[in-house]
Amino acid sequence: MAMSILEPEAGIWYTLCWIVLLARLVGKRLRFGSWSSLQVDDGLILLAMVTMTIVVAFLHIIIHTNSNLIPPGEDVSKFTPEDIKERIYGSKLTIVVEQMSISTIWLIKTCLLIMYGRMTDLLPQHKIVKVVAVYVALGWLLMEILWFGVWCRPFNQYWAVPTNSIQCSAMINHLITNAVLNISSDIMIMLIPIPLVFKVKMPLKKKIVLSCIFLIGTFVVFAAAKNKYESFTSPFSVDWVIWYLREMFTAMLCANLPLTRPVVQRVFGIEGWTQPSSVSARYGQSSRTRSSSYRLRQHSTTITSNSTKSKYPNAVARSASEEHINQHTSPLEVLYETEVRVERAPADGFVGASVIEMGRNKELPERPSDSDSIETESTSSKKARSLHTTCYHESTEEMRRA
Repeated sequence: MAMSILEPEAGIWYTLCWIVLLARLVGKRLRFGSWSSLQVDDGLILLAMVTMTIVVAFLHIIIHTNSNLIPPGEDVSKFTPEDIKERIYGSKLTIVVEQMSISTIWLIKTCLLIMYGRMTDLLPQHKIVKVVAVYVALGWLLMEILWFGVWCRPFNQYWAVPTNSIQCSAMINHLITNAVLNISSDIMIMLIPIPLVFKVKMPLKKKIVLSCIFLIGTFVVFAAAKNKYESFTSPFSVDWVIWYLREMFTAMLCANLPLTRPVVQRVFGIEGWTQPSSVSARYGQSSRTRSSSYRLRQHSTTITSNSTKSKYPNAVARSASEEHINQHTSPLEVLYETEVRVERAPADGFVGASVIEMGRNKELPERPSDSDSIETESTSSKKARSLHTTCYHESTEEMRRA
């Protein structure tokens, strides 16, 4: 038998997807120190790889098997029992492939949204991630309800030869619904990280690389549109099949490439995306400054604080161990600047503050009672989902209530 139209391209794409997926998982292992530290999205992306494997395997069969999609003018009465049996088999495979394809694409969307949710945990964009997640979930639910309960009734007409409706063979309404919900949600997801890339503090070259990784999603959108275009214009050919696969392959790469940085750094000796972070706080005009270095990626962070000792030990924030910090940081780092200005009249001549640094508490000394405001300006570089450097400004009455 001649080589399939899917080869060698499908084999190359499929192998590349496995390499990038394994690099993602190994990167998580290097970062967290144990396989048990893998997170929910790591399991979901593995499940997506399984469903995609089913799609790839079955498509190699479908392109050589007839289905109930019968060209106009073909005499159905001339079909032999073997022909009908083959077409029923091919139609059932088509149902499986379509459902596995939907599962793959929507699982990948879920993984991307989980990743962006971590990135934007402390940012205003986090609400946008939640809204897009709701849209994606409702879109999937609507599409499945229409597929199983509306477009083709009774359901066994999906593999009947011949069918009682073109919606059971060509599935035109389903393809339109899928195209609208799939492409629109892809565009929404693709736009989420763009503002973060513009605001992140890193060299221009690294910004370009990071942008290219995220913008792989543009090809995913193009492949999805091309796939549906071929399905509408040439429903009886197999030209749509390769675009069917290209959409899934590029979506899989888009979800995994941003999380391969630890392995890429280890193998090629490439330095991190960001520079050491720093947090500075100023309390009053005359106070002593202490500094310590701690790079986020290498378990260190730079904290500079002008502080005085508090007589209220309960005002100190809970300390966080280095292991705890490592477990709750994600491989993708986003830097942003925050300027906080707090003005508050002191109660009983005191306002307490504390800074968490590498699992140790540093208390800020008592403030002179004749002061009547606090000005704090802080610039922080951190991973967007982590809040491991915390400042508390509480009055005495607030502490007592706590």
